[in-house]
Formats: sequence, C-alpha cells, structure tokens
Amino acid sequence: MPKLKTHRGAAKRFKKTATGKFMRASAFKRHILTSKTTKSKRKMRGLEEAAPGDVDRLRRMLPYE
Repeated sequence: MPKLKTHRGAAKRFKKTATGKFMRASAFKRHILTSKTTKSKRKMRGLEEAAPGDVDRLRRMLPYE
C-alpha cells in the first residue's frame, strides 16, 4: 500500500485523543470580544469534540494521528 498524506490544514486544527475522538477549538473567540459576555468567553476556552458528521472525513484526512 502506498503511504497516505496527512491533510496539513486539518492537522493544525484537530487533535486526536487516546480514545480516538477528534477535538477542535471553539469558534467565535478571535475578535470583537468586548461585545461577548464573560460567561460565553469562558465557555469557549479549551477544546470541544468535533461533530459526529465530520468524524469520517477527519479519519481520512488524518490517517496517522
């Protein structure tokens, strides 16, 4: 079998956990933070699990993660 190339854009945005889940950063926290509440900004910290519909595509893009 030939080697598969990792999708570099996906590799920078998603991380695979030891149990096989894909984690991603929260959206809407890059700019215009003054208009967002402290509570919403606090909830955007850390990582979230990727949507179930995207997992198959992520497995193909990140074969060796």
